[in-house]
Amino acid sequence: MKQRVRIGMTAAAAVLFGIELLIGLFAHGFVRDSLGDVLVVMLLYALWRAVLPEKPSHGLLLPLGILLFSFAVEFLQLWGFCDKLHITNRLLRILIGTGFSVKDLLCYAAGIVPCIICELLLYYITRRRK
Repeated sequence: MKQRVRIGMTAAAAVLFGIELLIGLFAHGFVRDSLGDVLVVMLLYALWRAVLPEKPSHGLLLPLGILLFSFAVEFLQLWGFCDKLHITNRLLRILIGTGFSVKDLLCYAAGIVPCIICELLLYYITRRRK
């Protein structure tokens, strides 16, 4: 089971990363501003599950941890993290972000819903196989 989860999540992470890359390079407006934020939490979840595919304990801990991490990064943007630490590297500024938005928080919350569903499915599948 672990190997199948790892392979599936690695494939999902690769696809999501490719989509994020395309959004970053070519998209504007709603797709870049909202869809990218929805997909980034899904990418983080898929990466985590690809690296650590152990059985989910109860389905909510990992997705909620990723959501809290995403919120923390967004609130660091509100604080002006990049400017206060004098981060000038363009790639780092893009990855961390420089502008706080409540809309981003809502997009992160929307993106974590499929992760919660996936985690619950993994939990019930592994529980049923015992």
